[in-house]
Amino acid sequence: MRFRDGQWLVAEGVRIEYAEEVYRITPTPSGKGISLLCPTRKVMSRGDTLNLGTLSIDIEAAFDGVISVETTHWQGAIRRGPDFDLFPAGRPDVDAKITKTEAGTTVSAGGLSATVSGKPHEFDVSFHPTAGGKPLTTLLNRSVGLAYTPAPSSPMQLADTRIFKHYLFTQTTLSVGESIHGLGERFGPFNKVGQKVDLWNSDGGTSSDQAYKNISFWMSSRGYGVFIDTPERVELEIGSERCCRVQTSVEGQRLRWYLIYGPTPRDVLRRYSVLTGAPGRVPSWSFGLWLSTSFTTSYDEETVNTFLSGMKARDIPVEVFHFDCFWLKAFQWCDFEFDKDMFPDPQGQITRLKADGVVKKVCVWTNPYLGQASPVFAEAAAKGYLLKRKNGDVFQWDLWQTGMGIVDFTNPAACAWFVSCLERLFDTGVDCIKTDFGERIPSEDVQWFDSSVDPKRMHNYYTFVYNKLVYETLQKRYGTDEAVLFARSATAGSQRFPLTWGGDCESTPEAMAESLRGGLSLGLSGFAFWSVDIGGFEGYPPPWIYKRWVAFGLLCSHSRLHGSNSYRVPWTVDDDDQSDEGCSATLRKWTHLKARLMPYLFSQAQACVGAGLPLSLRAMCIEFPDDPTAWSLDRQFMLGDSLLVAPVFEEDGTVQFYLPEGSWTNFFTHEVKNGPGWFTETHKFGTLPLYVRPNTLLVLGKEGEKRTVYDYASDVEVRSYYAREGASAILVDNQGNKLGKLEVKNGEVVGSEVLTGEFRITVVNA
Repeated sequence: MRFRDGQWLVAEGVRIEYAEEVYRITPTPSGKGISLLCPTRKVMSRGDTLNLGTLSIDIEAAFDGVISVETTHWQGAIRRGPDFDLFPAGRPDVDAKITKTEAGTTVSAGGLSATVSGKPHEFDVSFHPTAGGKPLTTLLNRSVGLAYTPAPSSPMQLADTRIFKHYLFTQTTLSVGESIHGLGERFGPFNKVGQKVDLWNSDGGTSSDQAYKNISFWMSSRGYGVFIDTPERVELEIGSERCCRVQTSVEGQRLRWYLIYGPTPRDVLRRYSVLTGAPGRVPSWSFGLWLSTSFTTSYDEETVNTFLSGMKARDIPVEVFHFDCFWLKAFQWCDFEFDKDMFPDPQGQITRLKADGVVKKVCVWTNPYLGQASPVFAEAAAKGYLLKRKNGDVFQWDLWQTGMGIVDFTNPAACAWFVSCLERLFDTGVDCIKTDFGERIPSEDVQWFDSSVDPKRMHNYYTFVYNKLVYETLQKRYGTDEAVLFARSATAGSQRFPLTWGGDCESTPEAMAESLRGGLSLGLSGFAFWSVDIGGFEGYPPPWIYKRWVAFGLLCSHSRLHGSNSYRVPWTVDDDDQSDEGCSATLRKWTHLKARLMPYLFSQAQACVGAGLPLSLRAMCIEFPDDPTAWSLDRQFMLGDSLLVAPVFEEDGTVQFYLPEGSWTNFFTHEVKNGPGWFTETHKFGTLPLYVRPNTLLVLGKEGEKRTVYDYASDVEVRSYYAREGASAILVDNQGNKLGKLEVKNGEVVGSEVLTGEFRITVVNA
């Protein structure tokens, strides 16, 4: 929200009060920080302490490299939930140090410090590395404040605050050339400087400034990140109100955020995952191809059988088949009952599909809404399982489903009922769940079962409790590391419940680029795994777009064919073109390639979970933070540590991409290009710019491998790309357990005793 009209004027209808100086510094109750008493005008005499507001700013050491900053106006405001589930693996100890010199008072948390200027009548808080060096960011004059709208003309009017909105805001400085990234799955420009961003989950598609996954965390190219610790609406002006500042504002009496020091993006993400939770593990089978019925298409048991037999006949392995919405009876979404007119024997059908070997796993679409036409609506309403209005009515609207109610997950009985519905699906043979929706949660005229929660905070937080419940139910049934979601909405911490996909995109190259930007931003928000609707969701993709999207989608961590009102099996896209450049042949090539990459991908996946890193899409700046160009690249990505991917967006196959410093090797041709520099290539549908980073040992499945799950140490090929002394690759089995380590020592690859079968080691580049 903008509170000013340019640099000199306050916006019409707004009153602002700033923290003008630090009047007093005292220790915080924890002993790990300091509390600043900041009057909203300079206190030059005792009389100046009367009839004015103050802001309290608590600066505390959270853990090594992380400091929290909490600003409060009125301390008596009730602290309503829900709150983010922080430090889920336990809070690390911190060696908090507070020192005072003539220059000021410093709070240190290991490698990060905050220094409050000791100059009289000044407000200046600098965040900097403890060991010295340039400041990361600063709270300067008139950078912390409160605002009222409409502007009261007299303090007496604030005896009744119901007619006023009260905001708190902070403004951290933006340095020259600094860029800002993350904030969830955002589809607009990769660098957020110059943008206004509202963190409020919305079902807005991929071609707007709205987002399904609003994550209150951003990363700076200057070596730090900021996590805003509230699930309520957060409004950011990122160099868009004041060009040299990032403004964060919330409606309320408190605002807390954590500054997270790197100095590298990897360090920032690792510390962020300590704070909000590490990404959950995913099973190896989930990396295979997922095939969907699509959304509003007409399908029944015969349709499903035809799709899967057609894929098998074309040598395109399908790991997971997904039944989208119309496995349920129309108007009854989502009551967890197969439409018996279309699927008279769902358990038998699923059993037969698996026995025939045309698919390994089955997924179904769900959401937390219940249409009133369903026979179970009356029961759910009567038992208090649904969200209510303040007058006691069930909250209903005709948005999405007629008379739709919303499951109230603050009610333990509603949670137990929802779990029982899921368990019946598991009994039918369902292995994983697509948890759609969770964004359109009302925040006005609602009463939750847990009356202590704030409806405005529940709007974004709802997706966390929804996906957590489903994920943990899957874990209980199938095992801790066998649970998989396909979720659309998310908030901070949702990375613990993988995985997510990019939402509703159009079938255009522009939408493919939008989706790529969304995946990059989400990866910089702590999410390890991500997918996209291959071919685009809306519309009828022409064959060339479908094939380009196949190449992109099979090099995401997870790969799903899904559409809206048209099928995504390849032969329906190009009238079953049988040529080597047809849709079927293209899908087959890329599906087989991903299968062959599995020893590398699954090993990388384990490392990503441990470090809070994205597997794919991984922004180039994570791997090359010292290359200024890497912070602007939004049409390419890293797949793990060692593979660079540049999707093709042009019909004629031309693509421009950037290679950082070093000798990079084309995966397909072994041609070498030396960076840094920009390159242009032209590709048919079976290739794209896929380059191997120098100093890499790349472990691949055997030539012709088609399976997703196999022995990742047997019959493999180990390729050496300019591998120097110490270059290594970790080998894991298909459960993610470490088997051993290959390493270059004295010019030879050692550790091969863990390999079995007819393995080979190929030196691609010496």
